[in-house]
Amino acid sequence: MSTTATETTPGSETTGGAGITIQDPRTGEVLWTVPEAGPEEVDHAITVARSAAPGWAAAAPAERGAALRAAAKALEAAAQELAGLNASETGRPVDEALAGISAAVSTLEQYAELAPVHRGHSLRGNRLATDYTVAEPRGVAVLLTPWNDPVAVACGLIGAALVTGNAVVHKPSERCPRLGEALGEVLAPAFPPGVFLTISGGAGVGALLAQADVDVIAHVGSSASGARIARAGALTGAHVIRENGGNDPLLVDRDVDPAWAAEQAAIGAFSNSGQICTAVERIYVHKDIADQFCSALEAEAALRNGNGTVAPLVDQRMREGVHAHVFGALAQGARAVEGGDLPDGPGSFYPATVLLDCTDDMQVMTEETFGPVAPVQVVESFDDGLRLACSGKYGLAATVLSANLAHIQQAVAALPVGTVKVNEVFGGAPGGAAQPRGGSGHGFGYGPELLDEFTQVKVVHIAAPPSAAAERDRP
Repeated sequence: MSTTATETTPGSETTGGAGITIQDPRTGEVLWTVPEAGPEEVDHAITVARSAAPGWAAAAPAERGAALRAAAKALEAAAQELAGLNASETGRPVDEALAGISAAVSTLEQYAELAPVHRGHSLRGNRLATDYTVAEPRGVAVLLTPWNDPVAVACGLIGAALVTGNAVVHKPSERCPRLGEALGEVLAPAFPPGVFLTISGGAGVGALLAQADVDVIAHVGSSASGARIARAGALTGAHVIRENGGNDPLLVDRDVDPAWAAEQAAIGAFSNSGQICTAVERIYVHKDIADQFCSALEAEAALRNGNGTVAPLVDQRMREGVHAHVFGALAQGARAVEGGDLPDGPGSFYPATVLLDCTDDMQVMTEETFGPVAPVQVVESFDDGLRLACSGKYGLAATVLSANLAHIQQAVAALPVGTVKVNEVFGGAPGGAAQPRGGSGHGFGYGPELLDEFTQVKVVHIAAPPSAAAERDRP
């Protein structure tokens, strides 16, 4: 069976819902229209996956790991093609897209190695009894993945779900549907028929999948969508894993080099045009170094705008949302010392933007902007900055730049987020996992702990029969 749930031979067309039309983010040119699945196709995908799930669950973990390694090799071989589609549909530079695919390959390989050692626990009981736990696949997993790092994020969920014995129905973002279909075509041949299916569609298709009779739903995307999915899971009984939006703060202490801190802020705010879940979304800088920091951050933004390294936003809708945040801040008294204007010309470009004189009641400080915008608020003390950094409904990640160990420990203890980064906005050891909080989601994302999310634990107790007990007590 091919990767699209309704196909029986490669090349057949999906018909059902309306088509998804994609425009080039650089030129605005219409690239293609991808058919969208209808309700019957959604039901068919779930039925096919449900039928395939028991056989895949019965496969040995090493066998499932071997299939994942084959998928990783196929992905590596198709890297150039997929990177080109990523660049066309989302505007991400090819070299960055290739880096994401390389990370995806490594993730699949990592889960292939972890599969045989994802073991249960032995429990202490009667010496003639055996007690232990077994991790079993949940069944059918629906994976709803985003467009901003579409291959790496998708493969993290795909790898963990498949290697633990679940059958998967994957819906990639409607902002990169051709890439999502191509990814499915690359990966699916490594697995038995029906074990890994790809289905195209927008929010309506995602809602149908979330409301379907499935066992686990994993979603990476906006907090609004994640909340709807969580409500759907509460009604159906599906286990829900969510990594959703963030409004990640950057707290800059008085004792760090302002130029270095500005460089870190620029990396955090402007990488991938700010379209990263853990991007720096709001900055609190100590008043003692604020002038130097802000001047250096302005220069960092100007450099990026001048050399053309800021890629376009994914589409016009995203650009409108970003500019609405900036325009609202300017109307409330913020100053744009770099960027802040809608550029002329085609496409959905938006400049690297630095906003000064921001206050904590501005939307650009309270909500996720998801664009190349660095809003700065000057604070009187580290404690004031930490208090503001701890505010809000999100709980994804936060960064602290400081040489003061006491301040670092204070921040680590206080910040209500899943990940705290100290003196580096991006980075971390391989295999890391975190639990988002609040409006940012629920459940572990990535790492060995994600295998636990896709499984459920069965406790086994085996006692000795009465005859064995009698034999033991015989003189």
